[in-house]
Order: sequence, then structure tokens, then C-alpha cells
Amino acid sequence: MLKRNLFLTLVTALIMNCLVYSQLGFSHEIGVIAGPVPFQSDYGLRYDFETNKGNVGFGVGIIHYLNFSYKSECDCYTTYTYFNDHFKVRNEISYIDVQLDHFGKWAERDNAGGEFLRRMNGKTTIFNIGTQLEYFPLSIRDFENGGYSIAPYGSIGVQFGNYTPEVNVDYSVLPLGHQFRDKYGPDNISEESGSVWSIVMSAGARYKLSAVSDLLVDARWQYFLSNWVDGVNPDDSVYNENKANDWLFFLSVGYIYYLDFN
Repeated sequence: MLKRNLFLTLVTALIMNCLVYSQLGFSHEIGVIAGPVPFQSDYGLRYDFETNKGNVGFGVGIIHYLNFSYKSECDCYTTYTYFNDHFKVRNEISYIDVQLDHFGKWAERDNAGGEFLRRMNGKTTIFNIGTQLEYFPLSIRDFENGGYSIAPYGSIGVQFGNYTPEVNVDYSVLPLGHQFRDKYGPDNISEESGSVWSIVMSAGARYKLSAVSDLLVDARWQYFLSNWVDGVNPDDSVYNENKANDWLFFLSVGYIYYLDFN
């Protein structure tokens, strides 16, 4: 209940933040994004192509931008500053769903351990909310006025999320004393929902479709400050290959509409 209340508080704070900036006269943009989500977790092998290809989920999101270059109350551009012409604030709510399996050489082996890994699977769903500061190296005003059709950007920010994992294991195929009984034992598995902060960094570009709309292509790296997002967390002091927290790439395309432009 405490985690849910914290999440609702953050959602409310984000909405209030948007309303405050609206009163200051800055313009707004809204959009939607969707795309594949390669998820890096304690399933499979690090740097393994089959793992990277197999553990791919899907994400969707609603995004909102604060545009400091244009003033909605007068339908005019704001007084020029470098910040106004090169930065936007992006607020986002997104949902991610990923199915997880073991891939790689250990899961392919014809023995009890390989059979155990092939039977072990899971999933996790993540609901995120957060804010990023986007930097556009080219002029935002020139892009909005049709000076060029593509506007690249980079961003950094934080997100807060709720995750719900599911883990399916079958110990019947393992003999007593097998290493996987300890690595993936009950103490290292949890299906409890939880809350987690994450650091996000993105790189992407906008393509001008019309005076009031853009196509968005975005690649986001999201690093969770927890290793329980997938529901599996082997002791990293024993299993060094599992020392990294869970993280993902969100490769998305989207559509952006400028609310206050005429």
C-alpha cells in the first residue's frame, strides 16, 4: 500500500508540474510511442546474441513535452536564450511487458542443468513514470520553422516504476546438490511486486511531418537500481556473472503533436 501511494503521489506531482508550467505560458506537445524492449536480466548469458534476441518484450507510452521556445498565451516565440532554443523537458508514462527464458550454451547442454534452464521461464511487467531533460544540438526554433527536417537529440533523466515478476521453475529435473539448486533457489527468487528507481539516457531524432507534428525515433537505455525486477537475484558475491542490476533498451517510434501551435 505504501509503494502504491508513493507511485500515485509521483503521478500527481507530475501532473501538477505540467499545470504549473502551463500557467507560465510555455507551450506543450503530446505524443505516443511504442516498440520492442530487449531486456537484460538474470536469464540467459551476458553479451549472448540468442539471449539478446530471445528476451525481447514490448513497450508503449504516452509522452508530454514542455517547449520553452514558444509561448502559448500569445502564439509567439519566447525571448531567445540558449536554454529555450536547445532544451525541452519530457515527461513520460510507459508500460513494458517482457517474457523471459534462458538461452546460450548452458541452456543448450544435454544434461540435467540444461534441462532445468530450458524449463525455467518467467515474465515481468513494468509501469514507469518519469522526467528527462532533452538537449537538441540544432536550433529548436529553426526546426519548428522548417529550417531543417531532422532534429537529433540526447537526454538524461530518472524514472520511478512498479514491477510485477513471475518465475516458473522445476527442481524435479535436478539432482540434490546441483549448483543451480543454490543459484536459482527459493531465497534468490521472488514474485512480489515492488517499486524501483531507474536512470534513463536516450538518443534519437525527430522528423518534421507538418507544422504541428513530428515523427519520433528514440533509443533509451534504462538502468534499474535493483536486481529484482525480473524476480531472480542470485548472490552476486558467489555468482559474479549476475553482478549487474537489471536493465533494458526501449527502441521506439512515436508521433508528436504540438498543442499550442497555430
